[in-house]
Amino acid sequence: MRLIDRYLLREFLFWLAVFFSGFSLIWIAFDATFRLSSFQQAHLRGKDIVEYYFFATPDFIPIALPVAILLATLYVVTHHARHNELTAIRAAGVSMLRLCMPYFVAGFSLSLLLFAFNEYFAPHAGDMADEIMLRRLNPAVKAERNLVKQLTFVNLGIGGQGRKWNATVYNTKTHELTLPVILWSPTNGADFKLSATTGVWTNRTWVFTGDVVETSGTTRLLKTNYLAMPEFSERPAQILSDIKVNKARSTVYKTRRADIPLADIVNYLRFHPRPDAKMRAWLYTKLHGRFAGPFTCLIVVIVAIPFSARSGRRNIFVGVAASIFIFFAYFVLQQVGFAFGEAGWVPAWLGAWLPNLFFGLGGVYLMSRVR
Repeated sequence: MRLIDRYLLREFLFWLAVFFSGFSLIWIAFDATFRLSSFQQAHLRGKDIVEYYFFATPDFIPIALPVAILLATLYVVTHHARHNELTAIRAAGVSMLRLCMPYFVAGFSLSLLLFAFNEYFAPHAGDMADEIMLRRLNPAVKAERNLVKQLTFVNLGIGGQGRKWNATVYNTKTHELTLPVILWSPTNGADFKLSATTGVWTNRTWVFTGDVVETSGTTRLLKTNYLAMPEFSERPAQILSDIKVNKARSTVYKTRRADIPLADIVNYLRFHPRPDAKMRAWLYTKLHGRFAGPFTCLIVVIVAIPFSARSGRRNIFVGVAASIFIFFAYFVLQQVGFAFGEAGWVPAWLGAWLPNLFFGLGGVYLMSRVR
């Protein structure tokens, strides 16, 4: 790495750390003000609250990191331009594109890091934050969180009419079914039904106990108190993904952002390889959004560089105002894209990538105008 690259990157990373830390502290203080009563009701101590925000902060990072990158890029490049450092570097024969390469590499690297963070750490961190909120409550209240009542899902991935699972209660932590009823139709056309008192996933197999009855039509095939069904391919992780996707799809929990991990989307598609048009539009918009969201880190760099390079003699607070405007414009366009994509009015990929395409192409155009 050239000396000039190290210099530019060092300045950028320093201010990125400053702005990101500042945004995080402001968000924690703001959020804690509204959650104070909830912390008191949950009987959390100071240590618990610190631990809670360690795991809750990842939900804020996909918003804070791009904004911090945008503000850091605007600040650093504007600072270099005001002190004629950009002019000196370019006078030495360094092109504008080559000069900005450290920022592009940093933005792309942070995009990949954010993608991995969203997929592998953030979902588990959110679950841990929820568990901390219930840590000091009655064990019965904690156990209630893991119960899904009136469970119903269909595995259409096996072909035909699929295999339909019903249960009065499903425990997502112990993987136990209460009063399960499973219906399926093999290729020979016969209808089968399996009912039991309980069912549990153990040793990578579904085991049914109690009053276990298997029938085909009106004919009873089996009555026992213990039955292992290794041919049932549905796994707890896939069932949980189905539950999460359906919960996110409901009116109460619906959001206009890419908040469903890829693993949950893939597992859902295994159960439902051919979803209806509305579900397909909604699901694939979320899917594309998981890739489009992290690359905001690169897009904001592309937008910030030409704006700040051309405004070097303006007041430094112009960059702050510009970052706020760009952030809200991006957010509004993102919401519009998701709304159109989920509704099926535009292709799912376009709905998810709309703000990135708009600001990315606009930033490339502005950069081509920089002299």
